[in-house]
Amino acid sequence: MNFGRQLKEGLLTQNPVLVQVLGMCSTMAITTSIANGLGMGVSVLIILTLSNIVIAAIRKLVPDKIRIAMFIVVIAGFVTCVDLCLQAFVPAIAASLGVFIPLIVVNCIILGRAEAFAYKNGVLASAVDGICQGIGYTVVLLIMCFIRELLGAGTLNGIRIIPEQYPVGMLTLPVGGFLVLGTLIATMQWALARSKNKEESK
Repeated sequence: MNFGRQLKEGLLTQNPVLVQVLGMCSTMAITTSIANGLGMGVSVLIILTLSNIVIAAIRKLVPDKIRIAMFIVVIAGFVTCVDLCLQAFVPAIAASLGVFIPLIVVNCIILGRAEAFAYKNGVLASAVDGICQGIGYTVVLLIMCFIRELLGAGTLNGIRIIPEQYPVGMLTLPVGGFLVLGTLIATMQWALARSKNKEESK
């Protein structure tokens, strides 16, 4: 286990959104405000980490044929716990995120990391993987929220920053989400390709 390498993968080389292109539905739908992005990002981070830990712990006890069903049961249990906690402690965020919290059960990021990593590695490495991938996902959500809320609505976390006549309202619409996400993916791919070319030329 190498925390630095796993963190680099989560943030950059294997970022779940910008490189693996997973979890697009929630990424596009809730990135219109900083509060939404932070709420969804932290929820996914917690669920991903706890799911990875449990799946890694019981992986040798579960027959290979029912592993996907086992993944879903474990993930659904943690999603339910997080959903109830949000409703109890931050009901405004829970109401704002709506159905996207329960839909974390079928989020490709969590299921993908369970299959690709947690089912093949130990508990500690799986926990670190969940944390690093969750941080990578959260960072992308916050960047998208910052761009879309500031330039699209002229606010940050509801506080007016840009006068009402100047924001580009299109950025708060679905097409704006596509434009921002596409730009971020293209930028990440360019940066990774440039880094790879530099390493090869040494």
